[in-house]
Amino acid sequence: MAGSGYTRPPPPPLGEGSAPAPSAALYVANCGPAVGLTHDDIRAAFAAFGEVAGVHGADGSGVRVIVRFREPAAAEAAMSALHGRPCAGLAGRVLHIRYSVPAKPKAPVGGSLPVATSASELGVPGIYLVPDFVTAAEEQELLAAVDNRPWKSLAKRRVQHYGFEFLYETRNVDSKQFLGELPPFVSKIIDKIMSFPGANKCTSKLVDQLTVNEYPCGVGLSPHIDTHSAFEEMIFSLSLAGPCIMEFRKYPKGSWRAPSMVSGTDKDSIEEPQCIRKAVFLPPRSMLLMSGEGRYAWHHYIPHHKIDDVGGQVIKRNTRRVSFTFRKVRMGLCNCEYGQFCDSQSK
Repeated sequence: MAGSGYTRPPPPPLGEGSAPAPSAALYVANCGPAVGLTHDDIRAAFAAFGEVAGVHGADGSGVRVIVRFREPAAAEAAMSALHGRPCAGLAGRVLHIRYSVPAKPKAPVGGSLPVATSASELGVPGIYLVPDFVTAAEEQELLAAVDNRPWKSLAKRRVQHYGFEFLYETRNVDSKQFLGELPPFVSKIIDKIMSFPGANKCTSKLVDQLTVNEYPCGVGLSPHIDTHSAFEEMIFSLSLAGPCIMEFRKYPKGSWRAPSMVSGTDKDSIEEPQCIRKAVFLPPRSMLLMSGEGRYAWHHYIPHHKIDDVGGQVIKRNTRRVSFTFRKVRMGLCNCEYGQFCDSQSK
């Protein structure tokens, strides 16, 4: 992990029982901020065995850390005393410890991705972000309204659809199956989004479809571009309850490959040399607008993390996140200027 110089040891080859050679660094599982243990707590507990040089997150999970000692003998003593046993200094948690190994340097393109806190800092054309778009009281009213309505369960999240139902199998909508007008509890939101750039140019309804997504703690969203033929240009997404980081990726010629999940981390986000990557922090009650190039030519993606690093500050996703995504269903083909990303023009 960046900062420690060490990483998780690889599993031994099949048929061999060899383990990493003893070192001054330990890979400690079941231990970290996501289970209520600060790095200071961990440092204090391990300091009983020798001088601790540093405590670092082992990955983005928040439940695995690297503990570095000044001397290998101290690491060996900690391993002998704590592996597989409750640690009194860490609320009795049973720790699973292995010797860590030096991390291989990553290519610069796959290094740590800075997280913007504003659309201007993000620098993706057509992306706008308004913090505190609704008040805390309005947020609670919106959450109560959807919680009083039935949810549909997907593999990792729950959804509600209004106006038109989004069909996940085809990544499109059936424009002939109108579910009715959008519910009255979002009427103030719809009125307010008319203040966004370009919204006042609409000659008909600005939006007529709403998808409400409930993401449990740590659950994200795979990289995708909302289907061009399904929706018009402007897509509004209101974040409620919990925060997240949204990453934008621009791939050459619209091509991309699905991320490979390794031990809960997105390997693709580390080893993706052929795309431009930018990230922005979405705090609760913020409204995001995706339009123009940012909507049509950039994949958007929410990493599957329980904690996020925003400018060196650890942000815990310790609650669910609920998003209200407003869109206008397209009734014809898309003729945007981003043909290499457009399903209408590639048919």
